[in-house]
Amino acid sequence: MNYQETVEYLFNSTPLFQQNGAGAYKEGLGTTRILDEHFGHPHRRFQTVHIAGTNGKGSCSHTIAAVLQHAGYKVGLFTSPHLVDFRERIRVNGRMISEEYVVKFVREERGFFEPLHPSFFEITTAMAFKYFADEHVDIAVIEVGLGGRLDCTNIITPLVSVITNISFDHQQFLGHTLAAIASEKAGIIKANVPVVVGETTEETRPVFAQAAAETAAPIVWAEAENEIESAEPDAAGGFNYMTKTYGLIHGELGGYCQEHNARTILAALKCLREEGLRFTDDDVRDGFMAVCRLTGLRGRWEVLSLRPYMVCDTGHNVGGLQYIVQQLERLVQQKHHDAMENGWAEPCLRIVFGMVNDKDVSGVMDLMPRNARYYFCNASVRRALPAGELAAIAREHGLHGVVCGSVKEAYDTVHKEAQANDIVYIGGSSFVVADLLSDTDL
Repeated sequence: MNYQETVEYLFNSTPLFQQNGAGAYKEGLGTTRILDEHFGHPHRRFQTVHIAGTNGKGSCSHTIAAVLQHAGYKVGLFTSPHLVDFRERIRVNGRMISEEYVVKFVREERGFFEPLHPSFFEITTAMAFKYFADEHVDIAVIEVGLGGRLDCTNIITPLVSVITNISFDHQQFLGHTLAAIASEKAGIIKANVPVVVGETTEETRPVFAQAAAETAAPIVWAEAENEIESAEPDAAGGFNYMTKTYGLIHGELGGYCQEHNARTILAALKCLREEGLRFTDDDVRDGFMAVCRLTGLRGRWEVLSLRPYMVCDTGHNVGGLQYIVQQLERLVQQKHHDAMENGWAEPCLRIVFGMVNDKDVSGVMDLMPRNARYYFCNASVRRALPAGELAAIAREHGLHGVVCGSVKEAYDTVHKEAQANDIVYIGGSSFVVADLLSDTDL
């Protein structure tokens, strides 16, 4: 098999969560441990940072990796899902795993793993750990796939564990209260390993405190560190942070949620320093400033054009989209002010939007701006909620627009209709952004 055939084999022969949702979820670490033993426990040959949470895992993982990479470490990075190419999930110093390695791994090992009937994520995790060991990485930043306690990645013992935040997502697997979800995420806390908790609520804080106490894990509450003294978005789309330790940091990532992520990242970096990793203050500043260039991250409040102002973001649940809506409302106010002062046409907020069928669609619709024109679409995954159904639910919440079908059709339509002073937001699902970047020249 060539690379494309190999990837299709992985997508079609193992249960793939992004396509099948609940049908691909495989509880327990039994298969993972069998695979790990077969490959000689590769994760023991490098140090790790483990990152769980409902939102912000990707931004935190990539930024920590960028800082360590800039400091001269050889850094593995394992994240999910991918947007365009499967190989985005597994990187070393920002470079994707080679097509040849993926083909060779499947060709040589399928005889062993096929009788185990592993999930897609179990195979991918085993591949990532083996690749990092073969590449002799110094450290790998490992993002949890789903939950924590029973996630395939949870066989590692990291230098530091990180839990970004807790909000409602994947309740069918993790529980229907914030405390229950927090308990699953807290499953990554290991004995005597420091854990950084990014954001808490009255429900979740006691869960983390108890889990840390039971494992004698030193716990750091990022919100209490007060490392960031001020945070302001800049005109270029990023964020400027004034910090106690590093002075002014320019963050390349520009979503409003990034202020919370930055607090978590800086607390985690402090712990990593205390655990013996060496990096300078300049490494921290440069890692924040060049995270996308260093790691290949895309889709986090990614500005695609300025006239019209077009942006995409992978936020896909209430916890993530609440910040996006705030940011869009502020943009509309700014554009309105500019139009009044300069005699320009009033801006129109245009939203290309799609979701998958296992999210809290009604809760998201409650958040979305009423003063926007919507272009409803569905991504090319089986879990995608059909655009017509999404539009019907949206109408019940006072949201109106056109049904476009595919993401490409929605993008082409909004591209024709948008005026120079308009704001265009494309999102609602990682898979909408994935289709956008796959099917256009952006």
